[in-house]
Amino acid sequence: MQRLYDFLRRHPSWVDAFWAVVLFGVSAVSVVSLDRTPGYHGTLPEGMAVSAGLCAVVALRRRFPEPMLLVALVIGLAQLVLDVETTVADFAMLVITYTVAAVGARWASRLALTVSLCAAAVAQIRWPDEHSSFAGQVAIAVFQTVPFALAWVLGDSMRTRRAYFAQLEERASRLEKEREAQAKVAVAAERARIARELHDVVAHNVSVMVVQADGAAYVMDAAPDQAKKALETISSTGRQALAEMRRLLGVLRTGEHQESGEYVPQPDVEQIDDLIEQCRSSGLPVDFKVEGTPRPLPSGVELTAYRIVQEALTNTRKHGGPNAGASVRLVYFDDGLGLLVEDDGKGAPHELYEEGGADGQGHGLIGMRERVGMVGGTLDAGPRPGGGFRISALLPLKPAH
Repeated sequence: MQRLYDFLRRHPSWVDAFWAVVLFGVSAVSVVSLDRTPGYHGTLPEGMAVSAGLCAVVALRRRFPEPMLLVALVIGLAQLVLDVETTVADFAMLVITYTVAAVGARWASRLALTVSLCAAAVAQIRWPDEHSSFAGQVAIAVFQTVPFALAWVLGDSMRTRRAYFAQLEERASRLEKEREAQAKVAVAAERARIARELHDVVAHNVSVMVVQADGAAYVMDAAPDQAKKALETISSTGRQALAEMRRLLGVLRTGEHQESGEYVPQPDVEQIDDLIEQCRSSGLPVDFKVEGTPRPLPSGVELTAYRIVQEALTNTRKHGGPNAGASVRLVYFDDGLGLLVEDDGKGAPHELYEEGGADGQGHGLIGMRERVGMVGGTLDAGPRPGGGFRISALLPLKPAH
């Protein structure tokens, strides 16, 4: 049975043709019977022609709804002019009224409603019931009008329902596309964040390793103990860099992360002390001060603060020159965290910082601004009067809306 239903849904015109044949058969029998009845209006050929035309309307109603409505109206007028009394085939008027109300153009739907409301009254005037009073004939006209009105209302409600479901489908399709687009944007954002993490990790640790390697080579013969300590620092820094790179690349492969978008474990403000000690041990003098009362901060703010200090000190080593020094100031406000990182080195052109370094391949200040923007903060960076470079950031405790 399911196959039969599927076949009928795929071939609606065949269904209409079948019912048109059935209707024509019943109508033909009715016309032949009425032709033998005394007082019947019309002839047998006229009645059969009208029945055939109306059955054709039923057969073609879904393929050509508007033209079939006009054909039905022409046949109805012909019935009035030729005085062919209504038969079973006039049921096609109800069918075409429903069809144009459901799937036809708006003008056809309105025309069908207007004609339907007048058809019964016109038919009653043309072929009045001789045995009924005026009130009875009015009642008959009203009673015959009701099916036409119901047919139109049912068809119009089907049109509204189809439009509603089409709107729901269109909305579901649009939401699906939006979800796919948001997923792609989220993936791109995660990859960009991983790229920033890798840049910060590699740039900082490799800079420390290069400085330590240069120092070890310089004191290899004169101070073997210092050279050994430098090599140990290189070894531990390299292992730390590899561990962080494995962590980040593991996230990149598996896509596993917290719903907040942060990776774990993440550096925090407390680890800035270790970062500065590492810089000092690599030969970069750093003055570190904390003002205000330290307190727990959102993980995004802590990670951003750590990475800004890390990137700033890395740039100082890369561009500050051999005798550069730096200072880091961390200020706890009531509604945010302030950062000020300055150096007194010879610096580099501001454009190189913007591009991410002298090779122009990193993230530099672009990455800093992206990080600060994600937590709703502000960043100001540029050369200091008299030499050196300054980076100032304000990170609010709550993102701006």
